[in-house]
Amino acid sequence: MFKKRHLLIALALAGAGAALQLTRGTASETPTLPPAYAPATRDKDGLIAAAGLVEAVAENTQLGSPTSGTVQKVHVKVWDKVKAGDPVITLDDRDLAAQLQVQLAGVVAAEATAERADDAAKRWTGIKDSGAVSAGDLLAYQVAAKEARARLALAKAQVDQTRVLLDRLVLRAPIDATVLQVNVRVGEFVAAGLKAPVVLGDIARLQIRCDLDEQLAPRMRAGLPAKGYLKGESSRVGGGERAIPLKFVRIEPYVIPKVSLTGGSAERVDTRVLQVIYQFDRPADRAIFVGQQMDVYIDTTADAPRK
Repeated sequence: MFKKRHLLIALALAGAGAALQLTRGTASETPTLPPAYAPATRDKDGLIAAAGLVEAVAENTQLGSPTSGTVQKVHVKVWDKVKAGDPVITLDDRDLAAQLQVQLAGVVAAEATAERADDAAKRWTGIKDSGAVSAGDLLAYQVAAKEARARLALAKAQVDQTRVLLDRLVLRAPIDATVLQVNVRVGEFVAAGLKAPVVLGDIARLQIRCDLDEQLAPRMRAGLPAKGYLKGESSRVGGGERAIPLKFVRIEPYVIPKVSLTGGSAERVDTRVLQVIYQFDRPADRAIFVGQQMDVYIDTTADAPRK
């Protein structure tokens, strides 16, 4: 009996110690901090919320390279304005330039051979009635002249092909735009089809690509008005005055997986979104940049304009 009582006392003391340690561990945990800014709130019923990403008005153009090579020269920097056809990046062209010189020399040699063969064919054709040349020999001269002309045309075609390849080493702006990003430097290697070395966009006007949850997609109609807030502005005093009016452009007809993820290795894509495009004019009282996030509210109570 005495031993049993001591055992119970020991168990009680051990439990009290464990509870004390647990309490200390809980007390030492760092409290969860509130978000840096309050989330946007709806100012009336009938609004559907969407997360938006600002992009250039004709979408951001990621200038790719059709061929791999080392960067020889970068012609632009961020914020530069370019016209369609302006050079942006030049890749190393020494191999093709040397090849072109060899081919140009080949063209000269082919021209000389073609002239000699044509002259022989003409001379023997002029005396064919005299019996000095047989029909078989005359045909051989004519075929040789034809072959020489074909070799000359081939040599010129190879020169044209090399010039096209040289021109492809100069990456040019496809549109009138502003340089938004330059991701390459002189001496770096650019691989064809991989990361775009330069991003261009017409940012005179901007558009916003809204991700609308697929559960809300049935409520979306073409032409609905909307307004957007920069992150954190809708919760400020006078936030309603900070709203940016948005003009409907189009609804992307393909629902896609949501891509605004945190990057964690254990993430799973369990949300699909309908993308809706709106345009807006740059507000004069604040700066807005491509790639910036916005809170968008689409008014489903309004009547969509009839076409």
